[in-house]
Amino acid sequence: MSAMVADSREAQSAGLRRTFGVFQLTMISVGATLGTGILVILGEAVPIAGPGVWIAFILAGVTALLSALSYAEMAGMVPVSGSSYSYAYATLGEGVAWICGWCLVLEYAVSVAAVAVGAADYVNETLRIFGLHLPPSLTAGPEAEGGVINVSALVVVALATVLLMRGARESALVNTVIVFVKIGILVFFCLVAFTAFRAGNFTPLLPMGAAGMSAAASSVFFSYIGFDAASTAGEEAKNPKRDLPRAIIASMLIVTTMYVLVAIAAIGARRWEWFETSAAPLVQIVHEITRSDVVVLVFAASAVLAIFSVVITVLYGQSRILLTMARDGMVPRVFGVVSRRTGTPLRGTLIVGALVAVTAALIPLGELANATSIGTLFAFCLVNAAVICLRVTRPDLPRTFRVPLGPILPVLGSLACVYLMVNLGGTTWAVFGVWMLAGVLVYLAYGRRRSRVGALTEAAYRAGHAN
Repeated sequence: MSAMVADSREAQSAGLRRTFGVFQLTMISVGATLGTGILVILGEAVPIAGPGVWIAFILAGVTALLSALSYAEMAGMVPVSGSSYSYAYATLGEGVAWICGWCLVLEYAVSVAAVAVGAADYVNETLRIFGLHLPPSLTAGPEAEGGVINVSALVVVALATVLLMRGARESALVNTVIVFVKIGILVFFCLVAFTAFRAGNFTPLLPMGAAGMSAAASSVFFSYIGFDAASTAGEEAKNPKRDLPRAIIASMLIVTTMYVLVAIAAIGARRWEWFETSAAPLVQIVHEITRSDVVVLVFAASAVLAIFSVVITVLYGQSRILLTMARDGMVPRVFGVVSRRTGTPLRGTLIVGALVAVTAALIPLGELANATSIGTLFAFCLVNAAVICLRVTRPDLPRTFRVPLGPILPVLGSLACVYLMVNLGGTTWAVFGVWMLAGVLVYLAYGRRRSRVGALTEAAYRAGHAN
């Protein structure tokens, strides 16, 4: 018993290890972002937008980029692990910070589940190509006909959780390798798809009109969730004030370029109506063009790896956000315990991984993706507001990166987020409303009473998180 107590005290006193440079931070953001949207969400967005789906990716990308600039400025000033939660706390106060943190829980935890469901779709589609299949009871949750549990999604989250519990350095190395693999398979897809390219597939460009394109942009915004993952690594970066802004902006440029290229290649290869009945569309396109089972197997396996890297990095970000909130007393202390042996929040990672695995196994992708998007857009609005607030109240603060054009771009970023939120469906808004109401109740019943930093000055708050 005494040994266990000693180990617990030691773990709580341990700190996160600074091992990441700008390259690793960029790979974290690219790993958390690139993959799921283009591999999974594309098939759901094309029937909404038509051949102009690539414009929807650009619109969503510009919205994300405007917020990314604000993230870059805040990351240089508040280089801690809490992402937009910490930025809101340092500028807008505890109550707003809690709302932001609650949205981040929705963004990260639920998006991991959605990503895992997407990986399961690719596993199942690959098996079908080879004449195999999993029984319906093991491929979807209870809401689907004949479904009981999504085993593939459950396994993907479980494996990612185990890897993260081993250590941040090991997880980052695996993620970096997989990032190069998924960039490679997306480039390969473009090369294959362009061999069957038909310009006529792009007419009419917007059969559903501007409304369809806007709705698709709101849907594919899910594809950009995760670019802020680098900001959750503030306490594990060697030079966070310099490297975090660079990593965030670089990752956005890489991801947006790849998304637009793949979307154009996919539409060029197949009429937009074809996507209405396709599952794992990129695998199907490669299979129909190459007619090679070996090529399809390699491509599909790489796609699953690509989605797996998103699970790793987003789950990583969730555990670090909860770690920061636990230090502030806003969530139970167990999420803030860092293991001296692994240098990671071991228990928090295990708890989050278990909850996400259950969610992924039981809830369908569409509902998860939309709920994630609206929570993320709301958090981005708060980060843009934080930049504007600090420009007015603390113009003297040193900034390693400044958003160009003063407050204009942060204001545009907030308006773009609101625009995409408005285009999400009523069900999504209802889910978001219930989630936020639950968040307010949790804050009043737990976080507000146990907050350790409410009385601290801004300087003391930053100093506490920098150590």
